[in-house]
Amino acid sequence: MKRNWYLTFTLVGIVALLGVITSSDLNISIDPENAADITWMLTSSCLVFFMTPGLSFFYGGLVSQRNVISTMLQSFIALGLISILWIVVGFSLSFGDSFMGFIGDPTQYFMFTNIDQYNETLGLGIPLLLFALFQLKFAIITPAITTGSFAERINFSAYLIFMCLFSLFIYCPLAHWTWHPSGFLNQWGVLDFAGGAVVHISAGFAALAGALVLGRREKHKEKEENPANVSYVLLGTGMLWFGWFGFNSGSALGANSDAIMAFATTNTASAISMFTWIILEGMKGNKVKASHACIGAVVGLVVITPAAGFVSIGQSLFMGFTGAIICNLFLHYFKKSNIDDTLDVFACHGMGGIVGLLLTGIFAKDVGLIYGETETFTNHIYALIIISIFTFLGSYLLYKITAFIVPIRVSKEIEEKGLDRAVHGEFVN
Repeated sequence: MKRNWYLTFTLVGIVALLGVITSSDLNISIDPENAADITWMLTSSCLVFFMTPGLSFFYGGLVSQRNVISTMLQSFIALGLISILWIVVGFSLSFGDSFMGFIGDPTQYFMFTNIDQYNETLGLGIPLLLFALFQLKFAIITPAITTGSFAERINFSAYLIFMCLFSLFIYCPLAHWTWHPSGFLNQWGVLDFAGGAVVHISAGFAALAGALVLGRREKHKEKEENPANVSYVLLGTGMLWFGWFGFNSGSALGANSDAIMAFATTNTASAISMFTWIILEGMKGNKVKASHACIGAVVGLVVITPAAGFVSIGQSLFMGFTGAIICNLFLHYFKKSNIDDTLDVFACHGMGGIVGLLLTGIFAKDVGLIYGETETFTNHIYALIIISIFTFLGSYLLYKITAFIVPIRVSKEIEEKGLDRAVHGEFVN
């Protein structure tokens, strides 16, 4: 065990040394006419950063009392690890000059060199460094979302390894395909305004693969434990909803009409989805639970994400309503399976992203199916098939590679005791 930590320390030290060797003074030019855009994007970047601690509270409140800290840390640790990885090579792989539309040049922005240069291909109205920092927050939260599926049983070291592999081999290529102007999905006209596919579908299928590889918890299907702290869930949902305005509106990359519309559609879809989810649970004879309201709100946020700047407020109402029904019904039947997705990541994020991507192909202004155009919707179906297969099979393979390096699941004794005490030596009073 100590040898692994020494190895990790050496790798981090090498990165730090590379930072000194490759460092250079940045000359970031600011156009006074873009001051409003830059201000909004700095604000949006902070809002999206806020979502990851929000996710940690949301997940941490839903698990059992003995696994609160471990679950929250799995989200929180991504803030550090992915930030380093993004600077070293992640941004280059995602937004470097394209190689046949599949991946970016890993050397172009290696260690954030040349990050102050203007990139005509990306066509940005904001400094490249600011764009890179905004995109970093998306790269952080995507692997963090997957943690809900294998909470309460994953080896922490294995999770760190998987997170790095997922970011490099799943997230970065997918971001390049979809958001780089030369990415092949972008060239097809696939619309993903803020990450319905890049973030939520990829995280959902990675979560599904993780649940299958790690297997069921020892107490899965037994008497269901109450959430550890519903107030954490409410707090986390509020932080997510608040941060999501930066997530979606910031994806307009400026203080403009698209940002305003994205703000409005984001709030509207989440609001109706929350209320619809509560109604559906009431129709099943369940009490009005705070956790149900929170799950419904998050599902609405997921569903509107790919469409936020492309649809009207009225259409966002329909998307939130429809997304809540589909995800709620899917979750109801999915829970009857033997797959132990601890916090229902695939049903909420995976299915929510799928519904959102397809509805974007239907409602997107001027190019959607309701406008008599079929190409966008058809390409969205093709993109969905490609992304689903790539993220599920790719993630499944990466879990297996991780398991070959270190044990991927904790022992029965540790699982019984709880990861908080057994692994981290900390616990919630």
